[in-house]
Amino acid sequence: MSNGLARASVRFRPASFAGTFIALVFGAAVITACGTLLQTGLTASVAPVRYAQTPVVVAADPNVSVTRKVADGTETTKQAVPERARVDAALAGRIAALPGVASARPDTAFPVPAGATGGLPGLTGRGFASLGIAGPDERPAEGRAPGTGEVVLDADTARAAHLAPGATVTLTAPGGTGTYRVSGLAAAPGGGPQAWFADAVADRLSGHPGTVDAIAVQPRDGVDRRTLADQVRQAVGGAATVFTGDARGAVEQPALNESRTMLTALGGSFGGIATMTAVFAVMSTVALATGQRAREFALLRAIGATPRQIRRTIATEAVLVAPVAGALGILPGLALARWWFGEMASRGAVPGDVALSVGPLPMLASVATCTLAALAAGFLAARGPARLRPGQALGAAAVEPARPGKVRTVAGLLLAAGGVALAAVATGLDGMNAANTALGVVMCFLMAVALLGPWVARAAAGVLGAPLRAAAGAPGSLAADNTRANARRLASAITPIVMVTAFCGTLLFMQSTVRHVTGEQVRTGITADHVVGPAGPGLPAATAARAAGVPGVEAAVGVLRTGAVYRAGDMPATATALGVNGDPAKLTRVLDLGVRSGSLADLGRSADTVALDTALADTLGVKVGDRAPLWLGDGTPVRPTVVATYERGLGFGQVLLPRAAVAAHVTAGYDSQVLVADAPGADRAAVAAGLAAAAGPTGAGGVTVTDRAGYAAQADRAQEISAWANTVMAGVLGGFAAVTAANTLVMTVLDRRREVALLRLAGTTRRQVRGMMRWEALLVAATGLAVGGVIAWITLVPITRGIAGAAPHVPAGTALPLAAGAVLLCLGATGLPARALLRTRPVAAGGGKQ
Repeated sequence: MSNGLARASVRFRPASFAGTFIALVFGAAVITACGTLLQTGLTASVAPVRYAQTPVVVAADPNVSVTRKVADGTETTKQAVPERARVDAALAGRIAALPGVASARPDTAFPVPAGATGGLPGLTGRGFASLGIAGPDERPAEGRAPGTGEVVLDADTARAAHLAPGATVTLTAPGGTGTYRVSGLAAAPGGGPQAWFADAVADRLSGHPGTVDAIAVQPRDGVDRRTLADQVRQAVGGAATVFTGDARGAVEQPALNESRTMLTALGGSFGGIATMTAVFAVMSTVALATGQRAREFALLRAIGATPRQIRRTIATEAVLVAPVAGALGILPGLALARWWFGEMASRGAVPGDVALSVGPLPMLASVATCTLAALAAGFLAARGPARLRPGQALGAAAVEPARPGKVRTVAGLLLAAGGVALAAVATGLDGMNAANTALGVVMCFLMAVALLGPWVARAAAGVLGAPLRAAAGAPGSLAADNTRANARRLASAITPIVMVTAFCGTLLFMQSTVRHVTGEQVRTGITADHVVGPAGPGLPAATAARAAGVPGVEAAVGVLRTGAVYRAGDMPATATALGVNGDPAKLTRVLDLGVRSGSLADLGRSADTVALDTALADTLGVKVGDRAPLWLGDGTPVRPTVVATYERGLGFGQVLLPRAAVAAHVTAGYDSQVLVADAPGADRAAVAAGLAAAAGPTGAGGVTVTDRAGYAAQADRAQEISAWANTVMAGVLGGFAAVTAANTLVMTVLDRRREVALLRLAGTTRRQVRGMMRWEALLVAATGLAVGGVIAWITLVPITRGIAGAAPHVPAGTALPLAAGAVLLCLGATGLPARALLRTRPVAAGGGKQ
């Protein structure tokens, strides 16, 4: 019987399931998109190109690992390092001595900017020993191997620049600038512009002497790849990692590791939020649709249907509708994932060679999740009509319960208390740990609003009812009375608006706060008169010293932008870092970092010193004089002595180190900028001209000289990807929640055909009915915005105070469109179906089926 009833309901009354179907389709789309990104992050790989004919590659582990104790043992969390990790060059000799190894060739690469003379483009510098790693086509073509002061160029680049063996060129590398004689040419098809130096020279020019990017290992005849890899793995132990197969491509493109981490975090963390939001929306919509059929279920109870049959009927309906809707949501979900992934690739967040991984697991997960959510919601909603006595079923279904059940009320109050407690705990945490509690805070409050929705609607009617009656006349009075009498129905419409506001507000205003505080710190803290920036990959280390010698310059300090890794509780996290090039005592002439304790001048005592942002120092639990446990950008562990703490780390960098401490641990040891302060009375224009001439020697690739606004512009660009990611996440969640809200509002309005017909028969005009609906929509929007705004504020306060040390910044340009969008959504989703209802004759509508 139950299966037949379910099939008949779906077949003959499809309109009753339209709202549920729409919610399931969009829910499946969001889950599929996030699952596809997560799968891509877990499986992302690029085929090796340079190492395609090298079966085994030895390189450093590109992650920092933190191990923590858990109930059943230990758990290790990894964090991708912000710079390229390298291995000891001496490992090549150890590997070459293995019985199965024919050769072990060190390989390293470093950027050589375009030369100001000779017509050379930007080159990739390498040691001559690495020539041929890319395959037999990469080989000497003319001349001889380079010696000290010599270089071999790839033949195509040399011919394009009209250079031949015997010519001289001036080249700049991270390790310095020099003039080199072209000793020969090499064929390197497909490798791009390259330059090969003598191995000892390349080791110095790379900026990280004694280490290499990777070691390419070739086997002896008769040794298979697995045997070779096992031998090498045993020889290197924990000093390096052995890569084979497609994993070799990650050695060529170290950015892939960070992209994997970002995709995994996006698909996992945000995917978890999106999945919970989808489940929440689907369950809310299914519960509303089931509740709207209360008369139907009551009639079944009245003619003898058992509670079990009612529940089975609803379960069968969910099984019939949910898989179909979930399957239809897969294609939109894949389209969303492709667009999302493409945007990330275009912004450089993902290497262009990485492909989106589309597999069956995210699709099956989306269909299964939506089906289970629909089943759970249907069972919960069916509890009421299934428990009614047959003789009382029709009468009970005709009237909305006076108040929510005790269990629902108690559960809602407990969840609200849990949200408050989590928010209170978050106020005592640092920014990252506070951010980790955000999901718990938001979800607790959202579930509390869903359970206490009727009380929220009644409270809103009580607060806004009197102004509505006074200002809007009969329509306002009708809206207030309807809201109070049908609080459960209005609660279903309010909850999605709360969800839109809470999620979008949290994501958008967290980003706006960070950008606002960062901008304020940069504008206040940058005191330099000139900012010298690179036209290529960076500025040579000697640029700051040359700038300091320009007449009219009082102080010139270079900054090398990099990153560091630290331990926040039991999790690794990254921090922005600056390497200070020049006299740290003059740093205060070009930057006002808001020093709280110690002195930045003490950074000049030794390379084993550090200055920390106060928030980071609190997270690490250190003060001036203590040792700070950190990992440098390439994953090298250090414990420098803290010599100062300062306030403006968000705008400039959370970690300050001497350049000598970080130069060998970055991908390319070029300064990002040189900050210059003029001497009193100096001619600013003359100083700028002198800086342009002195800071741009032959081979440096050119420089730009701007004022302090140039620093702010670069700081803003560094946050573009983060801001874009948050905006897209807010758009996805907000868009889905908006569709859910519109869907719910349309369902609630269309369910009121009898009510509208009775109002018309009692003498209410069409205009008054439309006015009543508009005021109800405004009440729903106002209540949802207010409650969602409070939830977002409670969630944001501990996060922004921990990260930015400030209260949330809510720009009108973001808040007003969000509020206007919610109001227009409510008006549109209410007004359009109301007009459709008013086109039906009252007598016909009153006698129509529910």
